[in-house]
Amino acid sequence: MVILFLITAFTNILATLKTILISKKIMNPVYIMVFIDAVIFAAVLSKVTSSEGAHFTISYALGKTLGVFIGNKIEDKLALGILEVDVFLSNKDKMIEIAEKLRNEGYTVNNYLARGNNGERRYKIEVVIKRCELKVLEDIMLKSGVNNPTLKIKNLSKVNGKITTTRVNAVKEIVQA
Repeated sequence: MVILFLITAFTNILATLKTILISKKIMNPVYIMVFIDAVIFAAVLSKVTSSEGAHFTISYALGKTLGVFIGNKIEDKLALGILEVDVFLSNKDKMIEIAEKLRNEGYTVNNYLARGNNGERRYKIEVVIKRCELKVLEDIMLKSGVNNPTLKIKNLSKVNGKITTTRVNAVKEIVQA
């Protein structure tokens, strides 16, 4: 019963990661995950359906629940994907400071004058960034004294052209070391 619980949790971790990878269009690992999941599912299904009592069914259900939970935690750590983040500020000097710090890190940054609620001047910073590097943006804003800015975050499926989505300076430091 414990083994059934653990195996089911494992297969649901695979299923959760598979769904996330498919949504991000990262297909090569998905084929392996589907094969492993199918083999295990066939073995587990025969065990659950041939057993008497509800304890195997409950173990199976609890294993699936734990698997989704762990799969989600793993995906949060991997932080796959690309984001377009729009930062809206009222202070022009802070906007320029943050935009320049992001450029110094190697990101492609656009900044604009925008009109906010009631037509008030707002300044927009637009940056395309890997999801796993969102903390870099948050750290730059905190070091610039910007807390809780208005953010608009969009998931992107891909980026073409001359847009840099990762910290160029961090990559250069690793290569030079």
